[in-house]
Amino acid sequence: MEARDNWKGRVLLIGGVAGALTGLLAAYLLVRRAEQQGVAPQLEAGEGIRLGLLLLGLLRQVSMLTEPEK
Repeated sequence: MEARDNWKGRVLLIGGVAGALTGLLAAYLLVRRAEQQGVAPQLEAGEGIRLGLLLLGLLRQVSMLTEPEK
């Protein structure tokens, strides 16, 4: 019975690791692009808003994975 109760912890751990790895990859790509252009990395307000909206859309899609189809 304990194996059935432990799934929440595993899901949270896997999600946390996947999120951290994705964040590190995004930061690496941002730094690499800045180095190629010879400037310090900057995130403008418009880019920040677009990124935030994209992340909200992604979270919405993930939350819909557990909903039954209509």
